[in-house]
Amino acid sequence: MTTRIEQTFTALKANHKKALIPYIMAGDPNPSVTVDLLHQLVAHGADVIEVGLPFSDPMADGQTISLAGERALANGTSTREAIAMVKEFRKTNQTTPVLVMGYLNPMEITGYDAFVALCADAGIDGILLVDLPPHETDAKFSQSLSEHAINQIFLLAPTTQSERRAKVLERGSGFIYYVSVKGVTGSAQLNTQDVGAQVQAIKADTELPVCVGFGIRDGASAQAVAKFADGVIVGSELVKNFADVGTDKVKIDSAISQILAKMDELRTAIDS
Repeated sequence: MTTRIEQTFTALKANHKKALIPYIMAGDPNPSVTVDLLHQLVAHGADVIEVGLPFSDPMADGQTISLAGERALANGTSTREAIAMVKEFRKTNQTTPVLVMGYLNPMEITGYDAFVALCADAGIDGILLVDLPPHETDAKFSQSLSEHAINQIFLLAPTTQSERRAKVLERGSGFIYYVSVKGVTGSAQLNTQDVGAQVQAIKADTELPVCVGFGIRDGASAQAVAKFADGVIVGSELVKNFADVGTDKVKIDSAISQILAKMDELRTAIDS
C-alpha cells in the first residue's frame, strides 16, 4: 500500500522539486493555534509536515524545541490530544502528509496497538520515535504500521555506525531523516559540504528519499542542502517565534506571521 509520504516524494521527483518539511510542536503556544497553523504551513509551501508530540525529556531536542514541549504540556496537550489535532486537520486536508515525531515513553504508556490505531484514525502518515532504533523495533509493530499505510522513519547521523546504518536503510520507509550535525535540534554548526558528501553516500545505498534536518536556519542553508538532499526539514527556526508570546493574541499573530514569512523564504530558496 503506497503511503501519502511516498506519493508526495514520487510527485516531487517527477517535477524536479525538493520537499519543504516544517516542524511545529502540537499545542504550542496553545492548543487552539495548532490546526490553523498546519493549514497555513501548507498554504505557504509545506510538502510534508512534522508534528512534535510533547514530552518531558526530549533528548534529541535543543532548548528551543524543549521549551516548546514544556509550553504545550503546561497547556495540557497530551499525546492523544496532539494526535486529535492532526485528525481535525484531516477533515479538510486529505493530501498533505503528516508525520509525528516523539519519544517511546508516551507510546508505551498509550500502548503500541492503541497508539497505532489512534494514528491511523487521525490520518497520520509517518512515525519517527527518536529512541526506538531499528534493532529494537518489534516486527509486529512495524507490520502494524505497514498495514495502516504508516511509514516508520528513522534517523541517521554523522556518527552512525555502519551496522546501524544498514538496519536503518533496511527497516526504514517513507524517507531517511539525516541529522546534519553532531548535536541537538537548533544546532548552528552546519557544514553543507560535509552533509552533501554524507547524503550522497547514503543515497548510493538506498532508493529512499533522504531529507536533512537540524541546523537549517535560512534560505541560504536550505538552498545549499536542497542541491543534494530530497527534502529540507526546519524546526527550531520556526518554533522559536513562540518563545515569549504567552497568551497575548497580538504577539501570537505576529509570531505566526514571522513563521509564514520564513516559510516563504525557505520555499523560494529551495525552488530556485
